[in-house]
Amino acid sequence: MTLSLEAGTEFRTRARAMTRERMRWYVDGQPTIGADDGRVHTQPPTIHDDDEYARKQGLPGIIADGMISTNWIQGLLVDVFGPQFACRSRLSTKYIAPIYENMQVIACARVNTVIVNAEGKAEHTLDVWCEDDKGKKLTVGTAWVRGA
Repeated sequence: MTLSLEAGTEFRTRARAMTRERMRWYVDGQPTIGADDGRVHTQPPTIHDDDEYARKQGLPGIIADGMISTNWIQGLLVDVFGPQFACRSRLSTKYIAPIYENMQVIACARVNTVIVNAEGKAEHTLDVWCEDDKGKKLTVGTAWVRGA
């Protein structure tokens, strides 16, 4: 796959609702994978799956685990750069605002630089982020992708 992306090019996903069900899948994922016995395993209450517990921690309700937004950014980059993104890239994110249930979330990226390396392969640096439907940034970060 050959890409011709210039500095300044932006791309984004459609808005997706952060549902309670999505949040729950992520919370249950680690203990379920760890058990590896074919059953779904849950963990003690957290700010990601229990409203009462989240309120005791000073939140208005449950919030999404930050890795969900990182995964959505990664998905966007795989859509743009192809599956090689998984082995020829770096992605770093920081969670700067909570993502609450039913918020609309959009994964975004902007190409900063494109450099052709000694092998003739394009290397892209990007700013990446997730924002809500009003444009407020929720997750921010950077990515580096080396062409195949």
